[in-house]
Amino acid sequence: MGQTWIKLITKEGTPISESRDVADMLVATCLAAAAAGDTSALFDLGVAYSTGSHGVDCDLIEAHKWFNLAAVGGHDEAAQCRADVADEMTAREIAEAQRRAREWLRAGRAAA
Repeated sequence: MGQTWIKLITKEGTPISESRDVADMLVATCLAAAAAGDTSALFDLGVAYSTGSHGVDCDLIEAHKWFNLAAVGGHDEAAQCRADVADEMTAREIAEAQRRAREWLRAGRAAA
């Protein structure tokens, strides 16, 4: 398993004053790591979106998408977190999350 990106971004000694800056940095760093194949980065995005932490707005559709992608990539905890988030979502929201995950996978293959 890869690094825990949330901890790396908010590490002591790295002053980030604005919560929006934290969110932007988290998303950018995790996306770069995910593009390199790090499933922990995908999982960390799911955690951030499911809890609304690190300056990221709570968004269960995005959380489900990232947990889904992490689970597909073999992350141990992601499938259970995806199921937990799905319990709080409608069928339409889950379908949208799945559509977004497929879109992200297609975009990654197209870039490769």
